[in-house]
Amino acid sequence: MANISQNIKFLRKKKGLTQQQFADQVGIKRSLVGAYEEERAEPKYELLKSLALFFDVSIDDFINETIDEKWAPKPKGNPANLRILSISVDKEENENIELVPVKASAGYLNGYADTEYVAALPKLYLPMFKQGTYRGFEIKGDSMLPLQSGTIIIGEYQENWADVKAGETYVIVSKSEGVVYKRAGNKFKENKKLKLISDNPVYDPYEIAGEDVLEIWKAKAYISTHLPMPTPEPTMESLTTMMAQMQRSIAGLKGGN
Repeated sequence: MANISQNIKFLRKKKGLTQQQFADQVGIKRSLVGAYEEERAEPKYELLKSLALFFDVSIDDFINETIDEKWAPKPKGNPANLRILSISVDKEENENIELVPVKASAGYLNGYADTEYVAALPKLYLPMFKQGTYRGFEIKGDSMLPLQSGTIIIGEYQENWADVKAGETYVIVSKSEGVVYKRAGNKFKENKKLKLISDNPVYDPYEIAGEDVLEIWKAKAYISTHLPMPTPEPTMESLTTMMAQMQRSIAGLKGGN
């Protein structure tokens, strides 16, 4: 909060505006400007976005950096400068695991960085996840079979998107696709596209632009009411097929030698 109050005051003065002039230009009361600059109140997320746009700085820098004469913005697209995360905590100050149901997915795109919105989400308690920041996302559809529609994916927050690894699964929150659970087809690289792959081969892979991505959560576990079916006993036909495949593989190896 101290960063925000200092940054508002510094950037306002840098523009040569009085509190009243600044309030008039951003459409708020002058008393609020004073409250923000004196740390007696904190702007809501929507206003923070407007203020960052007004001052032409990234919202991440506006919230997390001390902006003064020595400050310089980080290069746009730097993976370390892409994200802010709102969390909620329990009475013991432990981070909650918030649940984003399918019906809340659309609203999550607007409220993912709003502390009040996140605090209002349903909560999960999973004792095996004590270190780190986790969130649950209910998936919809059959694109990630054998995981069924309605499965809840427990994702660990990825602060550095450069850690995304090809072949591993993630919940990707983006402006164009919303909340999706997919397998990464490539590492995340600055200003590059991220390839997303469905485990169900019926669905074709597709790409989204890096600047379109809002959050990335690495899949760590899932909760489902669909229990796995037992592995069927091998039949004579399946054994015969397996033997034929083995023979072909051995013949291929011999031919290579």
